[in-house]
Amino acid sequence: MKALVGRGLTKSFDGFIAVNNVSLEVEEGGIHALIGPNGAGKTTLFNLLTGQLSPNSGRVFYFDRDITRLPAHERARLGLVRTFQVTKIFPTLTVLENVQAAVLSREGEVFNFWKPARKIWAEEAMALLEDIGLAKASSAIAGTLSHGDQKRLELALGLACRPRILLLDEPTAGLAPRDKFQFIELISQITQQRRLTVLLIEHDMAVVFSISKRISVMHLGKIVAEGAPDEIKGNERVQEIYFGKGEWLWKSLGSTSSTD
Repeated sequence: MKALVGRGLTKSFDGFIAVNNVSLEVEEGGIHALIGPNGAGKTTLFNLLTGQLSPNSGRVFYFDRDITRLPAHERARLGLVRTFQVTKIFPTLTVLENVQAAVLSREGEVFNFWKPARKIWAEEAMALLEDIGLAKASSAIAGTLSHGDQKRLELALGLACRPRILLLDEPTAGLAPRDKFQFIELISQITQQRRLTVLLIEHDMAVVFSISKRISVMHLGKIVAEGAPDEIKGNERVQEIYFGKGEWLWKSLGSTSSTD
């Protein structure tokens, strides 16, 4: 089943076409990567799919429901949730309070006369922190966490919204190599455990090919290739976009295969 579909999406800014008649289909279940050079239009496409921007033309469907006119917060309530390139947390709250705030937002709850704020949805929030490996830091001030742990916390905020589809914009940006692959493994585990559909933007090709079920490649505002990881690895158009004519995508992955 198609979980998320964009049909003929176009977005221009003062005459510059950032997304040009793009159609994208994300199958339910697993991880779908959206890759491309800087300026290809990937984040703009994310913004169109999640409602941060309205398209000049085209439509967006969420499990066959046309959501083109729904604002971002209503899409999130349906289960279409995203994270951002720049981590967005509440830096002066504790780690636990961050997740509680996300759960309260999901539930539409702002006040409970009979229950202290620190106890509202605390059990669910702690369970989420256990899942992402931050339970021991629950009382820490979020702004004091390392960059990697802030990324984990932002993931917990997204999960607190109980998504069916989770869009991750450069989830490993700024992470050290070891932390990067630990975080990607965490995303993979959570995707399977919660039966999520994930669409992610990622620049690290080793990460992309290790985690993705399907890959779409953007260039100059258009989708220029789609397929399974092996198909994208061998696509000459993709190789040319990334590395110039005659270069092979395998080289960026440190492959020792005979294709080098």
